[in-house]
Amino acid sequence: MEQNERIRCLIIGSGPAGYTAAIYASRANLSPVLYEGMQPGGQLTTTSDVENFPGYPEGISGFDMMEDLKKQAERFGANIRRGIATAVDFSQKPYRITIDGEKIIEADALIISTGASAKYLGLPDEVKYAGMGVSACATCDGFFYRKKIVAVVGGGDTACEEAEYLSHLASKVYLIVRKNFLRASNIMQRRVNENPNIEILFETQAEGLFGENGVEGVHLVKGKDTAHEERYDLPIDGFFLAIGHKPNTDIFKHSITLDENGYIVTAPHTTETNIEGVFAAGDVADPRYRQAITAAASGCKAAMDAERYLINNSL
Repeated sequence: MEQNERIRCLIIGSGPAGYTAAIYASRANLSPVLYEGMQPGGQLTTTSDVENFPGYPEGISGFDMMEDLKKQAERFGANIRRGIATAVDFSQKPYRITIDGEKIIEADALIISTGASAKYLGLPDEVKYAGMGVSACATCDGFFYRKKIVAVVGGGDTACEEAEYLSHLASKVYLIVRKNFLRASNIMQRRVNENPNIEILFETQAEGLFGENGVEGVHLVKGKDTAHEERYDLPIDGFFLAIGHKPNTDIFKHSITLDENGYIVTAPHTTETNIEGVFAAGDVADPRYRQAITAAASGCKAAMDAERYLINNSL
């Protein structure tokens, strides 16, 4: 076990929230240390192009944008390191955070920006075509499928919302639903059912994707393991997963207040958690918007909240 290290402000997790928090915390002379986590740069690094983030009129790759944010944070003095937070102890101050199962960081203030991970079906083709027709965010990537044919997987509110959004861009939207009914709210079911641009494929599952240089179609099975099982290929240009997200909060579930889906609960209009001096930013505390711009904004707020906390407590 390495010797403990004491710091004023620790940020765990990168992406727009973590890097923005590091920029603001550095400029406030908090000498922040940021551990990038399992996926340096966060989910955005798997997105091919980002066109809805202000300041990039021609668009930018998600990876390049995260590199820009990281360099900006380092320019102001943020100490950015590779490593994953594997345990936390909030029973005493300073708080103790274990990195990679061995190094103990003692932090006066902690900003959690560990993000959330999209749920996937587990098909090998989802990895093969990542950024080449497979997406878990219609708001992020829908623009690239204007006048094209897309499929959305899921039967809940999120799937119906994604299908509805895409229906205003794509020429055709297929909603692939495993069950013979939608789990979405009545109002969302009505919107989807009444939308002439959306076709619902009930009792249908995706079993694979195909295409030369990107997604060109999906292998479907209807009525799997039944007497009326039917297998066929459906030509599409984009494949959107809308079966939910899982916030990366496992190590906090016994100490920080989470909602029923595992997202960190923050005090209204702040980034404060139920633990004094511990703040949450980005998708880890945002089950609703999940956008790069909102994550960055919450990272700014978390750094400002941490600064006020440290000053008010003479830390």
